[in-house]
Amino acid sequence: MDLINRYTRRQLSEEEVYTFPVVLCDNEVDRDYERFSCEALQGLCELFVGKTGIFDHNPKGENQQARIYRAEVVRDSDRTTSAGEAYHYLLAQAYMVRGEHNRDLILEIDAGIKKEVSVSCRMDRAVCSVCGADQREGPCAHEKGKRYPHPDGALCHHILDGPSDAYEWSFVAVPAQAGAGVRSATSKHFCQEDLDGLLRGSALEGEAAERLKGYLRQTREAARLGGEWRRRQEDELVRCGLLSLEGVDCKSLRAIAGRLESGELQMLSAALQKKAAQQLPIHSQLLGELPGRQEAKGESQFRI
Repeated sequence: MDLINRYTRRQLSEEEVYTFPVVLCDNEVDRDYERFSCEALQGLCELFVGKTGIFDHNPKGENQQARIYRAEVVRDSDRTTSAGEAYHYLLAQAYMVRGEHNRDLILEIDAGIKKEVSVSCRMDRAVCSVCGADQREGPCAHEKGKRYPHPDGALCHHILDGPSDAYEWSFVAVPAQAGAGVRSATSKHFCQEDLDGLLRGSALEGEAAERLKGYLRQTREAARLGGEWRRRQEDELVRCGLLSLEGVDCKSLRAIAGRLESGELQMLSAALQKKAAQQLPIHSQLLGELPGRQEAKGESQFRI
């Protein structure tokens, strides 16, 4: 509450505010074949603290709904990006004041309807992953989304670096970064302390105990990855179904997703995602000039 009350005119109580975690962006190559560098995420971490949350990048005061009060860059040691880097993401904590005006919005956030987000920021550099040329100084001959012999047949994309400003973050229907959005609540993991306590109460010791530890660690990891994959697929099916199908509600889609086998879930989710993408355009990162804001030479604004 101390962090939140830095932005208020009076001291708010816990009962007056609603808080939620949101992944603003990461270092994965996105749908526009661009990605943030890890250094850029660290810079954006500082810039986004205190920034407002709106809808669809529409810079009207009436659209302001939330504000970020804390942020950190998190490394997921269990995941590697398509560019071969350790996966990092910018995790922010946001708050809004509870009231009749946003009761439905809070319900939609908790239900996973209002989930996907996009950020608006200024990046000074966009570097080609193939030749290292800064696209702000002049475009190179390489095309985003194509594969080139060097390096190692990797997919060409632009690496966004040098963050100099952060404007806002928005709830959107289809963001450029697939991983950006409000985080779901997670259950408690079976941790090492739990395992040690279990072994202390058993007759196993020595090599047998070590084998059990290894087996439980592997099982726990497999269950975690499988559960996360299943949850992402179900969320994607519901989201794309609501965007592309008429007359179908969230509860019905969630029930359908829960009854499908893994292969069926993946196939239907991919089909609905394709249909939604055809009906709704992806948010472009390049903003151009916002009303009343002049661009300095060599600088660009991005929505991701």
